[in-house]
Amino acid sequence: MPMSVPPQALDAAGRSLGVDQLRTDDPQAADFTRSDDPVALFAAWMKDAEAAEPEDPNAMALATAGADGLPDVRMVLLKGFDAQGFVFYTNTQSTKGAELAENPQAALVLHWKSLRRQVRARGAITPVTSEEADAYFQSRRRESRLGAIASQQSRPLADRATLMDAVAELSARYGDGPIPRPAHWTGFRITPVTLEFWQNGEFRLHDRVRFTRTDGGWSRARLYP
Repeated sequence: MPMSVPPQALDAAGRSLGVDQLRTDDPQAADFTRSDDPVALFAAWMKDAEAAEPEDPNAMALATAGADGLPDVRMVLLKGFDAQGFVFYTNTQSTKGAELAENPQAALVLHWKSLRRQVRARGAITPVTSEEADAYFQSRRRESRLGAIASQQSRPLADRATLMDAVAELSARYGDGPIPRPAHWTGFRITPVTLEFWQNGEFRLHDRVRFTRTDGGWSRARLYP
C-alpha cells in the first residue's frame, strides 16, 4: 500500500532537489546532501523505495528504552509521515507501549537494501489523535482488526490455538457489524530532532547528511562516513 506523502516538491536550484536529481547513481545528478528540506527528501527516497523494494518498503526498526535505560528494538511499519513526524501504530499494553509511557522518546531507521540507502531519526513521542487512530484502524482488513483486539501483545501465550480461538470468538461476536478500535490500540508520532540520510559509496566512502531541528527550521551538516 503506497505511503501518503506531503504534497511537496524540491526545485533544482541547489537549495532543494527533485526526485530525479536525488539519484546518485548518475554522476551528473545533483548531490542529495545539499537538500535543505529533509521532509521532501524523505518523500523522494520513500517513493524510490516503493518502486524498488520487493516487500515492505515502509518497514523500520524502532528503538525504545524504559525507565531502566536498557535499549529495546523491533521492526514495525511506518504508516504515515509529514512535517510533524513519523507515525506507527501499536498496542499500548505491549512492551514497547510500556517503554514509551516511561520514556516517551524513540529512534528509528529505515534501510532499503535494493537502493543501498538508509534514513535514521530520533525524537520525542506523542500519541496521534483519536480521530487519526480510528481512521487508520477502520482502514485495516477485518481480520487484522480482530487480531489487534484478540492479541494480548507481549504477554505469555500457551499455544497458537488459544489465540485463534479468541479471534474466532470475536469474529462471531461482531459478525458483519462494525469492529470498534480498542482504547489500548493507537498510534504514535515521532517528531524528529535529527534526521540522517545515508547512501552507500564504493570502498565504504559513503555519503551522509544530518539535519537538526532548529527554531527556524533545519540546520544541515554533511558527515564523514
